[in-house]
Amino acid sequence: MTKSIISLVLLLVSVYLAFSHGWSTFNYKNNPESLKVMNQLGISEAMIPFFGGLTILVGLLLLFPRTFFIGNLLNAISILIIMALAIRAENFRMALMEIPFLIMPLVMIWLRYPFLKSSV
Repeated sequence: MTKSIISLVLLLVSVYLAFSHGWSTFNYKNNPESLKVMNQLGISEAMIPFFGGLTILVGLLLLFPRTFFIGNLLNAISILIIMALAIRAENFRMALMEIPFLIMPLVMIWLRYPFLKSSV
């Protein structure tokens, strides 16, 4: 029971973060600081909509049991990419700040989808 509650809370947080970050990525022109950070990471303006779409796709994939694993996998991969770009740009603080967000999808994979009956 506790495992399901933790999984549900992490799922809700992850979906919220995915939609929130995806939406703000699409609206980067309203936030010049966001564009500055993306440019520091080496992300061109042409690639920004791709990352926004990927982030929203991850949020949608997390909602369904059949795509839960692939959603978490894509989420972890995208976070690793951000960390690698931050390290390449010598922004170690940003890379370290991403560690909890990298752990979250991995823990969610371990906990499994919260609404499925456990076989254990």
